[in-house]
Amino acid sequence: MKTMTCKELGGACEEKFHAHTFEEIAELSKNHALEMIEKKDDAHTKALREMQELMHFPQGMNAWYENKRKTFECLPRS
Repeated sequence: MKTMTCKELGGACEEKFHAHTFEEIAELSKNHALEMIEKKDDAHTKALREMQELMHFPQGMNAWYENKRKTFECLPRS
């Protein structure tokens, strides 16, 4: 299992996520972000807006995603 924080995944806080695959950790992060946005958390709402900006540029979004995936793959298993 590997661990990344919300912030390491492009979010706004130090909440930790634990998963076996990058896809799993990305889903945990997404669910957390949606929960925080529903609670009207300004920092997470800002992080979402920044992510939405990336989505306008497929190359930028793909590069961001691959960078996060590589970061995850380099982490030690716990």
